[in-house]
Amino acid sequence: MVDTLAQSEDKQEGVPHKAWYKRVSLTTWILVALVIGVLAGLALQGPMQADPEGTKKLIETWIKPIGTIFLNLIKMIVVPLVVFSIMTGIISLKDIKKVGLIGGKTVLFYMVTTAFAVVIGLVFANVLSVGAGYTLSGSESLEYEAKEAPAFVDTIVNIFPSNFFQPMADATMLQVIVIALLFGFGIIAAGKKAEPVTRFVEGMNEVCVKVMHGIICFAPFGVFGLITPVIATNGPDVLMPLLWLIVVAYLAMAAHLVFVYSGMVKIFAKLNPVRFFRGIAPAFLFAFSSASSVGTLPMNMQCTEKMGASKEMTGFVLPLGATINMDGTAIYQGVCAVFIAQVFGYDLSISEQLIIVLTTVLASIGTAGVPGSGMIMLTMVLTSVGLPIEGVALVAGVDRILDMMRTALNITGDSACCLCLDGMDKRKKARKEAKAA
Repeated sequence: MVDTLAQSEDKQEGVPHKAWYKRVSLTTWILVALVIGVLAGLALQGPMQADPEGTKKLIETWIKPIGTIFLNLIKMIVVPLVVFSIMTGIISLKDIKKVGLIGGKTVLFYMVTTAFAVVIGLVFANVLSVGAGYTLSGSESLEYEAKEAPAFVDTIVNIFPSNFFQPMADATMLQVIVIALLFGFGIIAAGKKAEPVTRFVEGMNEVCVKVMHGIICFAPFGVFGLITPVIATNGPDVLMPLLWLIVVAYLAMAAHLVFVYSGMVKIFAKLNPVRFFRGIAPAFLFAFSSASSVGTLPMNMQCTEKMGASKEMTGFVLPLGATINMDGTAIYQGVCAVFIAQVFGYDLSISEQLIIVLTTVLASIGTAGVPGSGMIMLTMVLTSVGLPIEGVALVAGVDRILDMMRTALNITGDSACCLCLDGMDKRKKARKEAKAA
């Protein structure tokens, strides 16, 4: 009787009755999937020890493919989404100078937050003595082959592609962004003659957005398939020796999240921090489970637009941020550098820690878009202050666990930057309109 009345009230008010599972938000579903995935991973710890081969086969056959399929679909839509969203954003701005101004502000914004991040990481690592509880025995063997970071000039040269299709196929994001920028500028320069191309680009952008929304509906299943193998493989026995490193890194990242990003969105975006964190939650949880900034890009764009950012701004700032913004990685560099120094008995001076800050900020740009950039950056940081590169092997075992949180922090910084720049741009337009009136 009660259900009948509720349904009749819904019909009278013109509101269609939704099934219970449709009334639950995507954020809640992702969180539920994350918890279930963690519990399933822990439950597989016993079988993993009793029958490692059989359990691994079970995970590889039935669980991991779910996450892989979902991540493949996300990667499939990312390149066309980035290309058409950036081109649409540039076309809507209708001014190449304005695009350059926004691009300059974005890069500067990311560099400043990266500097804040590495300082926070160093402070937490020193105050909490991150390496104090870990002793390196003389018989312990550390094997790590240091990868040489590309020269800065080579990085600049490699940004510009020699082939239109290869960067798309390889998902080389910096080159994809450059292609989208150049063709966007070309459409603006062509004027009325490019109107058919403009309509095509805007139409394809809308198609990509719809495909993206459809894929994101399956995010909870993807999260379960991604997180369960990680927990099952890297159980508590593996994590216990380096647990304090993980705790300190997570605390530093949480502090950056709460204080730096809250202050940014409050001051520049005029947005309530609680609303911001609530809005970014789906993208944050997905980034945490997938450890992929580029893979989280579609969901991040959706969340940021829901919080009021324009499509033009999200289409330009977020793809750039997914490639060059490394706040989480910067904190990781600071914490790990102090950890390795303390484990090997080195005492880092203030000047050496300032060198770490400077190296991290510059390396975040110099290694942008380079696979495995986190480890390359750490090698560069250790070398800059004379610490043994072999120390990277100490943190390599828990890198995946640290990567989850630093990726989540990175995409949150992308969204915060986008909202701040969008808010400042809208206020600037309002002031111009007020003066004109």
